[in-house]
Amino acid sequence: MKQRIIVITGPTATGKTALGAIIANEVGGEVVSADSMQVYKYMDIGTAKPTADEMLGIPHHMIDVVTPMEDYSVARYVSAAAACIDDIARRGKIPLIVGGTGLYIDSLLSGRWFSPKGNSSLRRELEARYDDIGGDAMLRELGGVDPVSAEKLNANDKKRIVRALEIYKTTGKTISQHDRETKAIPPRYEALKIALTFQERAALYARIDNRVDVMMAAGFEGEVRRLLDMGVPAGCTAMQAIGYKELTGAIRGEYGVEEATEMIKASSRRYAKRQLTWLRRDQSVKWITVPGGLHETERFLH
Repeated sequence: MKQRIIVITGPTATGKTALGAIIANEVGGEVVSADSMQVYKYMDIGTAKPTADEMLGIPHHMIDVVTPMEDYSVARYVSAAAACIDDIARRGKIPLIVGGTGLYIDSLLSGRWFSPKGNSSLRRELEARYDDIGGDAMLRELGGVDPVSAEKLNANDKKRIVRALEIYKTTGKTISQHDRETKAIPPRYEALKIALTFQERAALYARIDNRVDVMMAAGFEGEVRRLLDMGVPAGCTAMQAIGYKELTGAIRGEYGVEEATEMIKASSRRYAKRQLTWLRRDQSVKWITVPGGLHETERFLH
């Protein structure tokens, strides 16, 4: 019998953290975060990490696991999160996956395996070749071995073109073949997926705007300054997160903090819209208008 887990997801600022802790407290569970930015240490305000009070004494996993200097991948997340789930289940607890990073959640639930890291020296060679002959030529080269992937990519997408060729040259398998094989793997868990939302989009957007104001009042700008003072590169993956990128520009004097705040709100609203689009593709998701949800969980567990 597959391990049963509960997933609490939805767009940003819908109350996932609060509901996750409440349900975990009710059913005897522990929370595994599914937020691609909460994995980073020292990034607390802008990622809306749960406070000790918000956790309600419930253990929360997959938070503060790497430094902002590191590039964190979905493959690393799946490996670590699956280990957390196994440990929680062994101790007789219910695992709850809580967060809004759809790719992390879907990859974890699917049982998907990932292509190897590849060969760094080969990657550098391919990157240099891309720079030398151009994206169009490299895309044609990819098309010769993996026309399916090549059809989906743009000539300007250097990273993915190089990655596709690197995997093929390293493993002898195309990314397309890898995708077909992973889709055939049965799901790793039996999951109840609950997505929170608001009846009116305007209510969600108002909540997002208010959250940004609260973050700014809590010292979000100072948090970004401390990260830059620590030597965290402005161009690294962590600092490209919503809020951190905009405030970095303000700190550099490219525009004012008030303008940055409005930019963060707009970016967050667009992100919420993308999250909703992603979730609505999944017919198994049970949509709950905030703040409902416990009755679905109890039915699933009993």
